[in-house]
Amino acid sequence: MTGTVITVAPTGAESSKAAVPVLPVTLDELVTTAKECEALGASIVHVHIRGAEAEPTLDLGRLKATVEALRESTDLIIQLSSGGAVTDPEKDRLAVLDAAPEMASCTMGTVNFGDGVFLNRWEFIVDLHTRMQERGIVPEYEIFDLGQLTTLQRLLAKHELPFGGHVHVDLVMGVPGGMPGDAATLVACERAIRDLPAGTTFSATGIGRSTIPVILASLSAGGHLRVGMEDTITYAKGRPVESNMQLVARAAGFAHLAERPPLTTAEARELLGVAAR
Repeated sequence: MTGTVITVAPTGAESSKAAVPVLPVTLDELVTTAKECEALGASIVHVHIRGAEAEPTLDLGRLKATVEALRESTDLIIQLSSGGAVTDPEKDRLAVLDAAPEMASCTMGTVNFGDGVFLNRWEFIVDLHTRMQERGIVPEYEIFDLGQLTTLQRLLAKHELPFGGHVHVDLVMGVPGGMPGDAATLVACERAIRDLPAGTTFSATGIGRSTIPVILASLSAGGHLRVGMEDTITYAKGRPVESNMQLVARAAGFAHLAERPPLTTAEARELLGVAAR
């Protein structure tokens, strides 16, 4: 792998605007953030949205408006979260696909998520996977623990390859209740990924203080990167993140040091099987 796909996850569903004032929660804030992150090397934007009171929402009208605005303002690959918040019902999570994103997340199993439980039943996973096949949406398979890679093997064996034919996974590391964010765990996952279809690619997300160890381990193992204020709000000990752009710039810097510079959006589309606009 000679380049790096950088995904920015600007908002998430966990942090509040009151606690993190620089968190982009309005549509204008999100679009501005996306444009600036694209200029710094991001090629995918992983999107959660907020409502009028800055609370997490899966409101379909807001999702459609967000997808439209991002399409008009950037060439980023628009990847909607089908996870939402851990309290969101399955029907609302499935309806995310009605907003017609280019990509969407598809989590491969249930995991303890801090004090909550992120529920992903087998039937729901299959429903999400097959709906994306039918609608021409490229999935990113979210992996919170090593065994979920085996679940992905089962899914592909029973229900065939995703739309576009390319398998891409994201290793979400360091969530309290999921796998740790360290090099040994990433290497174990990378070995398991070799049992997936040839050409499978992976990115890695380090939550909180695991951000930098995961960036370094993923780059050295041939993986890609996801960063953003969904995953970390502290740039260094005692130093809050100033913006998503700060995190993307750091990731791009590491990618250049590894001699795997950020891929353009066109290159990322070709790699992941996402259609050109």
